[in-house]
Amino acid sequence: MTDTVPASATEPLREDIRLLGGILGRVVRDQAGEETFDLVETARVTSFAIRRSETDRAELARRFTDVPTDDLIPVARAFSHFGLLANLAEDLHRERRRALHVRAGDPPQDSSLAATYAKLDAARARLDTDTVTDALAHALVAPVVTAHPTETRRRTVFDVQTAVTELMRRRERTDDPGELDTIDRALHRHILTLWDTALIRLARLRISDEIDNGLRYYDMAFFDVVPTLNAEVRRELRSRWPDAAVLTEPLVRPGSWIGGDRDGNPNVDARVVTTAANRACATALRHHLTELAALERELSMSERTTTITGALRDLADMSGDDDPAHSDEPYRRAVRGIRARLTATAHRLLPDADLPHTVPGEWEPYPTPARLHADLDIIDASLRAGGAAVIAEDRLARLRGAVEVFGFHLAPLDMRQNSEVHEKVIAELFAWAGVTDRYREMPEKDRVALLTAELRIRRPLTTPDAQLSEETAKELGILRAAAEVVRRIGPAAIEHYIISMCTSVSDLLEVEVLLKEVGLLDLDRGYPRSTVQVIPLFETIDDLRGGAATLTAALAVPEFRSLVDGHDGLQEVMLGYSDSNKDGGYLAANWALYRAELDLVKAAREAGIRLRLFHGRGGTVGRGGGPSYDAILAQPPGAVQGSLRLTEQGEVIAAKYREPVLARRNLEALVAATLESSLLDVEGLGADAPEAYAILDDLAERARRAYARLVHETPGFVDYFTTATPVSEIGALNIGSRPASRKPTRSIADLRAIPWVLAWTQSRVMLPGWYGTGTAVSEWIGDDPARLATLQDLYRRWPFFRSVLSNMAQVMAKSDLGLAARYADLVEDVELRERVFGSITAEHARTVEVYEQITGYDSLVADNPALERSLHNRFPYLEPLNHLQVELLRRFRAGEDTDRVRRGIQITMNGLATALRNSG
Repeated sequence: MTDTVPASATEPLREDIRLLGGILGRVVRDQAGEETFDLVETARVTSFAIRRSETDRAELARRFTDVPTDDLIPVARAFSHFGLLANLAEDLHRERRRALHVRAGDPPQDSSLAATYAKLDAARARLDTDTVTDALAHALVAPVVTAHPTETRRRTVFDVQTAVTELMRRRERTDDPGELDTIDRALHRHILTLWDTALIRLARLRISDEIDNGLRYYDMAFFDVVPTLNAEVRRELRSRWPDAAVLTEPLVRPGSWIGGDRDGNPNVDARVVTTAANRACATALRHHLTELAALERELSMSERTTTITGALRDLADMSGDDDPAHSDEPYRRAVRGIRARLTATAHRLLPDADLPHTVPGEWEPYPTPARLHADLDIIDASLRAGGAAVIAEDRLARLRGAVEVFGFHLAPLDMRQNSEVHEKVIAELFAWAGVTDRYREMPEKDRVALLTAELRIRRPLTTPDAQLSEETAKELGILRAAAEVVRRIGPAAIEHYIISMCTSVSDLLEVEVLLKEVGLLDLDRGYPRSTVQVIPLFETIDDLRGGAATLTAALAVPEFRSLVDGHDGLQEVMLGYSDSNKDGGYLAANWALYRAELDLVKAAREAGIRLRLFHGRGGTVGRGGGPSYDAILAQPPGAVQGSLRLTEQGEVIAAKYREPVLARRNLEALVAATLESSLLDVEGLGADAPEAYAILDDLAERARRAYARLVHETPGFVDYFTTATPVSEIGALNIGSRPASRKPTRSIADLRAIPWVLAWTQSRVMLPGWYGTGTAVSEWIGDDPARLATLQDLYRRWPFFRSVLSNMAQVMAKSDLGLAARYADLVEDVELRERVFGSITAEHARTVEVYEQITGYDSLVADNPALERSLHNRFPYLEPLNHLQVELLRRFRAGEDTDRVRRGIQITMNGLATALRNSG
């Protein structure tokens, strides 16, 4: 359902924006003074005039030219805060519109589970029990939270967002003048707090900060939403297919990279891995203990007034609670006993942790979360047997669901490292052990033979006193820390090890040997077994094309196949959206990913294993972003199979998961798309698939060549990029915990994908989200109207093609080549500037033209009224941030390298990332 509504229906949104913007304006005047307020207002009015073509951009630029840096910073802060408040207003408006549709009895909206259930009901005739059971075996939906340099907001800012959101909801529900006045004064207080809170930290984020930032989403939303959502989906599916063994494990299970991902981040070490795991464990235990304390207060039922089961009586009697006041309150005594055992568990797992609501005394710890869950099941069964199911289905049900999902570990911590590092470490270990000192010179066949031989024996390659290089000692230390976490907290704490830039079977086997070295892999009747699955990450265009061959060759190695069999025949493969895009451009990367999935699905089917894909999506379209529901439905047949993992990064995490209503909607969209992709035919091509694939093969190659001509073959392109974008400053400023490049070079290949995309986004070119597509399509169509008609037909029928063009239109709508020209002016070499920026502007025009030809729309936002409304509301407030950033970059590069200039640039980066929403 497209949210096409009359202008009157959007008036509440405009009212909210005016209200919040007006309060912010008063705060700016009161706190920063009349001159600053006047500068902000002048910039705002001029920006609106620019959008109405009533004045030139140079006018706004001139207003900032001679203003002291100290006076520019509060202006940047003001527009950054407005972007944040506009986001809240838009989220509330979407919430308001959905509620109106529900009350009006409209059909449920796509991406909602209600709509998905209706689609499944319509397809029930062909969805028998065996089909559903097979499709949803190993079902999993796992959003994996990752650290990201564009997400630098403080915890206080999140608290203000939450408070303002709740106040605006209250305001919507009341007409009482007194309460409205109270709410508005509270809004003023919170927005004042926001203004007086520094948006940016003084020091570069530490990994410990990033760990805490990732964990905050559990208290903010996941603990509340995930158990309830899992229970609902399980109940709905089992009511439709009561004989199907569906969702024996929780469906939604979040994960994390923060503290385990060391690819290109030298700051991750053994201590960081331990810290990440311990803080996650403490977060889970703190939640469970808090809920148990609340449950103990609530379950006051007396044995004199209710019937209990024998198992509940036994559990209460074993609690050791001899308080006379509780003598006839078996549920309280039972819960107190559970709290006592969980307290003991916490002391065993985290001896130094300060956890709330603990129970003193000597108690036997729970050996596993499953034993804790079993005790909670006893309470649940007794309540239901006593006619109190309504009580069992409240806090207790949520706690049982939380223990089932989060256990003692909270979320699996993924380990990740680059294959090149593994190769160097293995070579040094083999040399130390006297196996060979020529490992790195060996051909692939000999490497595989040597590595598989090592996987057949238990011997270690090192001793505790081995004299190793700093890099190898660090890597082994990290892996030993991971092994200690698994032994202490349990195998669920670390389940995956991802190999970046994986290109060969030896890349996979090297990590297996390293896992064996630290005790995370052992032999079972002569074959290796491990609770940690090694996952290849195929990133570049060439690696994606060869991914299926690499997987097939690995599965042909008995030792590797044994490891897959030990995971119930399931092998996960990760697909890299970022480096593939940086390597070949938007269309080529998207098609390489689709082709890779088709090939991987076929390879897995032929090998008799089950495939799970892990999508390394970023926030922006250039890194795989865009609406998750549409992206999942755009996967090829067989690519989802009931389960997927995907990364959640940057300011997108806050946009999706900062509070329960948002988290519920976004997790529901992931689940809805997963179910539909697994159980329904969503590709829609049928027998026409081979022809469609051939067309995309051709288009993708043309797009790749067009992209390469600019990015890889244009002399001076790197100089243009580093000058006409703030990429150099991204590395120089205190943004995120990892360097901007994997290596200290100026090579595009070595630059991390996040700074590559972020830089083009800040400068409003958005190049990674579209460049090359216009040339490819216009060349392929030529003067042949039949070819245009073919693409128009594919757009109507094929979710993949529709999603690619829709996401491209979304990102191009956020581009602004007029503002981009201001950044291009930073390039002093006139010939270089005109050559590169001329190519960009020409390709932009071509791409808009072919988009409108294929879709039949007359603008980039014609099919997306919500985006059009958002752009209309916020772009005049983005305009000043871009002009401020360009002015501050000029000063910084001219030698004004002061803390204030640096801070100003960083504030503009943060403000633009926030307002553009999916920028990293």
